[in-house]
Amino acid sequence: MPDWSYHPLKKFVLDKVRPKTSREFIHKSMSTIASIPGGRGLIGFLGHMQPSSEIQKVVNDTTFSSPIGLSANIDPHLSGTNAFQELGFGFIEIGPIVMNEPTSQQEPKRDNHHILFSTHQEKVPLKLAIKKLTKSNIKIPIFANIGTQVTQNELSIIVQHLTPFVDAFIGTSEQFTSYIDKNRIVSERPFYVSCFADEMNPEEIESFNQEPPLAGIVINAPRRTEDGYWHEAANSNECLVETVKRLKNLYPELTVVTSGGVETPEEGDTLIHAGADLILLTDGYVNAGPGLPKRIHERLLYEEAQMVHNPNWYWSFLFGLAIFIGGLIALYFAFTSVMLPYDESFIGLSRGDLLQVNPFILSFMSHDRMALAGTMISGGIIYIQLARHGIKANLHWAKIAFHSAAIIGFIGIVLFIGYGYFDWLHGLFWLILLPIYYFSFKEGKGVKGSPTSCHGQNDKAWKYGLYGQLMFVILGFLIVIGGIVISTIGVSKVFVSTDLTFLCMSPQMLENISQNLIPVIAHDRAGFGSALISVGLLVLMISLWGFRQGEGWIWNTLAIGAMPAFITGIGTHIYIGYTPFIHLLPVYLLVLLYILGLIFSYPFLKGRTGRPGTEGQVPRPRK
Repeated sequence: MPDWSYHPLKKFVLDKVRPKTSREFIHKSMSTIASIPGGRGLIGFLGHMQPSSEIQKVVNDTTFSSPIGLSANIDPHLSGTNAFQELGFGFIEIGPIVMNEPTSQQEPKRDNHHILFSTHQEKVPLKLAIKKLTKSNIKIPIFANIGTQVTQNELSIIVQHLTPFVDAFIGTSEQFTSYIDKNRIVSERPFYVSCFADEMNPEEIESFNQEPPLAGIVINAPRRTEDGYWHEAANSNECLVETVKRLKNLYPELTVVTSGGVETPEEGDTLIHAGADLILLTDGYVNAGPGLPKRIHERLLYEEAQMVHNPNWYWSFLFGLAIFIGGLIALYFAFTSVMLPYDESFIGLSRGDLLQVNPFILSFMSHDRMALAGTMISGGIIYIQLARHGIKANLHWAKIAFHSAAIIGFIGIVLFIGYGYFDWLHGLFWLILLPIYYFSFKEGKGVKGSPTSCHGQNDKAWKYGLYGQLMFVILGFLIVIGGIVISTIGVSKVFVSTDLTFLCMSPQMLENISQNLIPVIAHDRAGFGSALISVGLLVLMISLWGFRQGEGWIWNTLAIGAMPAFITGIGTHIYIGYTPFIHLLPVYLLVLLYILGLIFSYPFLKGRTGRPGTEGQVPRPRK
């Protein structure tokens, strides 16, 4: 559930139900999707959240794809464990683990400002933990938090049974000093001691630091407790930052993990730069949304961002330019002769013959060809922009969007002949494009960079931007669906009822004029549908993966790129007098989404960034 869907749903639905109900709904839904074939790929497609190799860390001989993890407070029932690794987390915490099922569990609740957790934290029985971990295909490290009331014998059993499934244990200082068999911990799994930032005892830390089995310290954000429930203190991040700095100054080699105190990318970035080795997100993750890990990753990368350009982007630019010029040529023919000599030869009738039989036939053909031309011009503009700003900037997501849509467009040539007619001009156009695309694809192989962002706050511009992003995601998805529907109609029944009303003829009457007339019309329709699918994918992928503060070229691409398709899509109907409201209703809906998307996203995408020229740039590899 990306932020652009999470926040609208959270505002209108999730905040109005019990926290446990909304939590389990989201986690179980994500886990179910991740468990079905292709589900992980779908989550990756929607969020593009996998962390860059640039932020990978090795801590206590364990490799973390990201220093950002998820606290056990967020998923005490392990409902979403199977999906969290797809959201960009580098590790997860489970627990607190206890031996037996608690007689009662006090679920969290919500006030006007916070999620309130019970001081009697929800616990995970050992059997449930083993059952969930056995079924889950988890490829990131797992930290098991041991319940504070666990006895010495129970602790030994828990550690013994969970060791095959987890990578570290977290416990209290009493458990570390009194219960743990130190030799066993050293030889099998590291042990972290948990404490609170506002209750730390430096002398106690010194004694821990002298013990070889200690892997590190987990510092929890300070809490405010009232009536059996707690929430993080307002100054949690500042307190954690000061505590981490103090610890790292005293014990530079000590591994420090923080839990809580992060609700924005800037707070996460501040903790990492203060010296925290790993960070566990708590209720800040719920408030900010599932995209918080990805946003922190991009903020971390931004600190080292350089103006690194990919010199090999010109063939991709030329590919977009060729499609743009092809669209202009197609638009010229659609406004003038409409039919080309080989069309007349195939149909067996000239343009003048069709005008004498029924002038609406030529107008109808013109409207499909104008719409195709406008879609090609839009696609060309978007390809050009992706080449100039995305592939040139070495952005991997831009390369994937570019080539995915291009390949789908090439496959669409099959639809041209789906009703028995092959357009030689289209065929020649694709033959010209193929070598250009080959070199474009070849030059893009080295494009592997991850985007960066200086955006650090959950401000109004960001929240409005999410609604704008949602509008464009829906827009792209609907364009793809519309293209599929039009292509299907083009290779099957060809006409909808309003088409026949405009033509004042039935399909049988058209066939009586010429057996080859309908195949020509069908080929135009199928080709238009194919172009819509390709352009819809471009809009969808740019909307899913390209929204970052200050990325003005994204706004420009969507604003300018969509105009030719909409202008021709509506203008051609007005031009030929084919204007039934029900027929144009889908286009009106798309235009509404387009306008709303531009309005909502403008402050975020076109807003000023902290360091001009680096937004979206790819950092150079660390030495």
